[in-house]
Amino acid sequence: MYSHQLLKPDGRKLTLYSRKPIASQIEATSPSNEPVQANPHLRWHPLRGEWVAYASHRQGRTFMPPPEYNPLAPTSNPNFPTELPQGKYDVAVFDNRFPSMSLTANNPPQTIVETLPANGACEVVVFTQDAHASLSSLELTHLDLLLEVWGDRTRELGLNPQIQYVLPFENKGVEVGVTLHHPHGQIYAYPFVPPIPARMLAMQQEYYQEHGRGLLQDLIQQEIADNQRIIYQDEDAIAFVPVCARYPYEVWIAPIQPVSNFTELSPKQRFGLAKALKTVTLKYDGLWNRPFPYLMAWFGAPTDGLAHPEAHLHAQFYPPYRTRERLKYLAGTELAAGMFANDALPEEKAKELQAVAVNIEMPVSV
Repeated sequence: MYSHQLLKPDGRKLTLYSRKPIASQIEATSPSNEPVQANPHLRWHPLRGEWVAYASHRQGRTFMPPPEYNPLAPTSNPNFPTELPQGKYDVAVFDNRFPSMSLTANNPPQTIVETLPANGACEVVVFTQDAHASLSSLELTHLDLLLEVWGDRTRELGLNPQIQYVLPFENKGVEVGVTLHHPHGQIYAYPFVPPIPARMLAMQQEYYQEHGRGLLQDLIQQEIADNQRIIYQDEDAIAFVPVCARYPYEVWIAPIQPVSNFTELSPKQRFGLAKALKTVTLKYDGLWNRPFPYLMAWFGAPTDGLAHPEAHLHAQFYPPYRTRERLKYLAGTELAAGMFANDALPEEKAKELQAVAVNIEMPVSV
């Protein structure tokens, strides 16, 4: 992996990554030269026992731009700068212009509940310069690089003592609220372990203390033995519809042998995950021959510098579709009670995905 660090005209950091050497003369660009003015803060939710971030400056962010302008798409017009500079590279990572958290946040307002500065980080990860591509259309070596990039960003962000948890994710499709259609994801780095990862880590810690093995490690072995819901499997990686899926077509991707975060992956494990990732996204898009919306999130260990043998790096895909015609949105029982009700059996949806023929070695036209 090759990388090249730059500074945007507005002061934000930009890191370029590539499978080949990157030219040193590449110049960073930005839609504006004005420094980012962001001072988000946290407020304590006493009934839920969790923090809520407030970032009112995000009201001015780009929303459904006209089709002739995408701030992530490359342009050769110097009067129409974008986030991506001209040049040859594969992946770009830069600070979000409208962050929900900022390492420089300070002086939170005083309210009737406890407040803190939202001292975290928000990065944008542009998967490719091809504005019409998607994860499913990228070469396996490109996806392998992306996994390595996620590892590099997790390591870099986690070195900051303010950061306790790093979460790479992708929102794909207008159905999940995407407003910019260039293939990209985000990374949120939190000053605490967020509620959902914290709950999963607590369950894994309890299981590890009792059994001396990982909870997800044993669940994967049970899925392999059951052999009903597997979407992809090789020696190193697996993708499956979990037996406990909360969403129709929910899929998890993981290394078979546990590692706690991206930086611990062996090259073989990383390439296995790249093959699993391409298989899943190809099957999603091939299910109804249309781009398939989803939220993909990667869960690993906290960045507290401690050993976490209980943590098992993995991705979870949450597609909003219930059927071809009807969208599945969270409703009363999910949002209010926190109990999910799935109208479709995981085994049924796994069979539908298993039936979609894909070839991960062939490039996909977009």
